[in-house]
Amino acid sequence: MACSASTALLSLNPKSLYTPLSPRTLTIPNSFSGLRKPFPSSAPPPPRSISLSRSSRSRSSFVVRASSELPLVGNVAPDFEAEAVFDQEFIKVKLSDYIGKKYVILFFYPLDFTFVCPTEITAFSDRHEEFAALNTEVLGVSIDSVFSHLAWVQTERKAGGLGDLKYPLVSDVTKSISKSYGVLIPDQGIALRGLFIIDKEGVIQHSTINNLAIGRSVDETKRTLQALQYVQENPDEVCPAGWKPGDKSMKPDPKLSKDYFAAI
Repeated sequence: MACSASTALLSLNPKSLYTPLSPRTLTIPNSFSGLRKPFPSSAPPPPRSISLSRSSRSRSSFVVRASSELPLVGNVAPDFEAEAVFDQEFIKVKLSDYIGKKYVILFFYPLDFTFVCPTEITAFSDRHEEFAALNTEVLGVSIDSVFSHLAWVQTERKAGGLGDLKYPLVSDVTKSISKSYGVLIPDQGIALRGLFIIDKEGVIQHSTINNLAIGRSVDETKRTLQALQYVQENPDEVCPAGWKPGDKSMKPDPKLSKDYFAAI
């Protein structure tokens, strides 16, 4: 599958993919504890848990039960149309508008005006041009209203705000987007730190989900995107661990793969 795009597509103005709209009053959540409630005793034991602290006084764990549904990776990304904030304006974003035009980095974060979240959001914004050069758009999503997003954007970074961003922040007040991507924490109504790379055909090719206290890496997201684009341009090759542009790739064949192993 080719990943190259025409000059016309690369020069698309981001605003051309969005539709301005009038805002409406939406509900904003009041708190963010970052802790999960324990499962009822009748529920099956979770597959594993991660302790937030080694201290015997604090054994609260973040537990997520695996879904019985098919994995998202390799399947068409759930489409959505939602309100968002971009360039100090209220707009509408529809994921399927990018099909045939751009790759999409879709990432979820728990709440506006929190702590780890602004470090991730601003990191992606500061390097947005690098993703644009790879014909890729970035979309951030949380369950906050567009009014909360706008207030956060209008807050200076030194005060814990975001300042101007180079990509839209989507409002998922209905929590339907977070639920469809399997990142919603039901008993808190907020999303885990899920990140999805969606190709130009609208297929999810990569996903990661971090717990609430763990920020994500822009470097690794970009590296994975570049590896994806490489194998789509070179379908008879695969990318080994840590592959970066310029590194040696591998042939997925018992005999031909020996050329790679012999060279390392």
